[in-house]
Amino acid sequence: MPTFIHGKDSKVYLDEFDMTSYFNNVSTTQTNETGETTTYADTNKAYIVGLASSTLTLAGLWSQDTDGSDEELQALLGSATSPIVTVAEKAGTIGNRAILAKADELTYAVTTPVADVANITADFQCNTGGTSNLTYAMSAGVQLLIGASSSYLDFPMTLASVDNAASSANGGFGILHVPTNTLAGGTTTFKIQHSANDSTWADLISFTAVAASTATSQLSAVSGTVNRYLRAIGTTAGSSGSITSMASFARF
Repeated sequence: MPTFIHGKDSKVYLDEFDMTSYFNNVSTTQTNETGETTTYADTNKAYIVGLASSTLTLAGLWSQDTDGSDEELQALLGSATSPIVTVAEKAGTIGNRAILAKADELTYAVTTPVADVANITADFQCNTGGTSNLTYAMSAGVQLLIGASSSYLDFPMTLASVDNAASSANGGFGILHVPTNTLAGGTTTFKIQHSANDSTWADLISFTAVAASTATSQLSAVSGTVNRYLRAIGTTAGSSGSITSMASFARF
């Protein structure tokens, strides 16, 4: 029997914000251009695969909250810095699917019907933005940190590993979102590690240390071999407070 998931369990992260409470629909599209190579000898048209492209649409409810949907989507429209996005499908379980993207906001529409809730739609064009080997600027990956709140007493922490069944050869990229952070007294560092045997581990991505009491987001790409197993770890120099963190990794 096929295994299906329900959309209600998804979560949406946009830069350093958990925007789950504002959106109710996500649509992603990946395409490849084709170039026609038909000649006189052919009886059918022939093509070769060209450049890849991907788009992302977020839809939901309008809100004038501080750091809410209208404020953040207005700010991103025309921004010189491409935001980073994670859509966690059936969120909250390590190893579940995540869509990772770096994308420029192209359009932002607000609809205010007379007999219904004001709603919003934002369209994004995914963009490599100079990130090495980021083939589509949007890829499917796995959740490694699941958006949970961790007290300073929970560190150092090592999360469960995810088995890819085999290694991959073309690198990948990881995204970290830290929507809330009250850890005081020092920085907090998150890493993604990989392993060939689920026993001996090496650092794959070391995200920049998160400053005390600071919300942030980061994207980091790597090239070369990514071993079969992945996991996330975290350490902190903080001495009070807590932090909420979400991280995923996608192989190329």
